Amino acid sequence: MDFTHFDEQGNAIMVDVSDKDITRRMAIAEGTITVSPECFAKIEAGDMKKGDVLGVARIAGIMGAKKTAELIPLCHILNLTKVTLDFEKDRENSRIRAVCTVRCTGRTGVEMEALTGVSTALLTVYDMCKAIDRGMEISGIHLVHKEGGASGVFDRTIQEEQA
Repeated sequence: MDFTHFDEQGNAIMVDVSDKDITRRMAIAEGTITVSPECFAKIEAGDMKKGDVLGVARIAGIMGAKKTAELIPLCHILNLTKVTLDFEKDRENSRIRAVCTVRCTGRTGVEMEALTGVSTALLTVYDMCKAIDRGMEISGIHLVHKEGGASGVFDRTIQEEQA
């Protein structure tokens, strides 16, 4: 498969999507942050000095998704119609999973927006908690599912089962 973001001379280009059909697009991405048990307890109790860690991280993730085209050089500016950022807490492993879902109706997908949303949310958790725990680890950021466009549906669980 050829890379789409390079011209014949090897120069980086923004892909022309003007001839693509407008379709409903959706992407889900996730990632985790592992923190110390002390830090996890403070996040759960709402005792962090900087405030509601997951509440602020949720807003940051939504903002990150909306700003993707400003951060990733060849991404198109998209009119996002929905961005959600949800967290699942794993007390036993002191881990928080962030899941970002992004939707739009347009000519190009929203995978990068979902990935940026998750990354921004997890980085915000790190920033808000670093006074307590500088050993936090962000990991496993990946696309889970995407729909829309010519390439159709991608589902990571199906891909993994077929491998």
